[in-house]
Amino acid sequence: MPVVSYPYNGCLPSGRSVYETFIRELLKEARLIFKQNAKHTSSVDEFRKDIEANPTMVDLFNKAIIQASSDNLITSLDILLQALDVIVVEPPRCVQAILSDGTVHEPVGVPIYLLLDLLVNTSAGHELFSMAVFNTAIKKLLDSWGRYLMTADSAKTLTNEDGGWFSTLGLSLLQADGRGNFDATYVAPDPKAINKGYTSWDAFFTRQVQPSARPVEPAPPGTVIYNACESTVERIRHNVQMHDKFWLKGMAYSLYDIFDGNETIAKQLAGGTVYQAFLSPQDYHRWHSPVAGKVVDVTLIPGTYYAALPDDGEYVAATRAIITIYNKNGIGLIAFIAVGMVEVSTCDIRVKPGDSVSREPSLGCFTSEGHHML
Repeated sequence: MPVVSYPYNGCLPSGRSVYETFIRELLKEARLIFKQNAKHTSSVDEFRKDIEANPTMVDLFNKAIIQASSDNLITSLDILLQALDVIVVEPPRCVQAILSDGTVHEPVGVPIYLLLDLLVNTSAGHELFSMAVFNTAIKKLLDSWGRYLMTADSAKTLTNEDGGWFSTLGLSLLQADGRGNFDATYVAPDPKAINKGYTSWDAFFTRQVQPSARPVEPAPPGTVIYNACESTVERIRHNVQMHDKFWLKGMAYSLYDIFDGNETIAKQLAGGTVYQAFLSPQDYHRWHSPVAGKVVDVTLIPGTYYAALPDDGEYVAATRAIITIYNKNGIGLIAFIAVGMVEVSTCDIRVKPGDSVSREPSLGCFTSEGHHML
């Protein structure tokens, strides 16, 4: 019987056996490449130079390896770099992990996150991944992968072959949990083509829905706040105060923190309700306004990559796009917060202060990855 289990809300599989299966296959592929005396890709080699040029980063990386769980298979910087070489020149594949006992897990949607997971969750790893110089280095690497995911070559897993997202397995995942028939649900440039007309992985990831696929039930003005994303509700908390700590999935944050110390907005929203939800890799990744109104403010707050321990403030560490909207029909001020958690996740904002917004068009989208909203 298939078993699907994801902690961190769709980011990582919970079973260590899945980690081991995925990493072992990745390292096997990397070894085959380097047996042929292959050189590092340019982005990985630049990342290597940045790390090796900083003795503190090298020391923390080595300490993280020592502190990591015995399950850790990334036992040196060289092994990490070889694994990254495989990842950054390929789009995500739709391949299930099949364990020795026959258990089947969904495809790993965040390969670099899984690669670094056991290292990040150490004191040395957390210190390393919190360093500004490290984040500058890994940002260049991830930006390079993000650019690749916008190229025609990145569309090579958009096929109906094994490992493709339009294979029998891929379509079953994309259509699962009531999402509906793919062709009837999403806008595809050429539904009859093998790649359905998507010219890159990013074009596929940020696909639009058909106007008739996600109907919104009309309601009297000022009575309903709609869900901004196709997502799964995680937590709801009422009467939130400015410095209240939210312990959601073991992660701590407050209104003051989430708005990056902006007391003006935090005070206006104190006493309100926080609605938290997460998006799976198979979800629709565009954002739509929860209410009709006018955009008051738009802010993009950079975050760190991978640095948050599971029991720390993951949302405070993550990149987030904050869009505040005022509804004059009784709802008042609300804030939509898109949280780009890992990988090459980018928050692409498409509105500006003063814009009038409603359900259409979208406020923006996650590109390539993206996992949470508030």
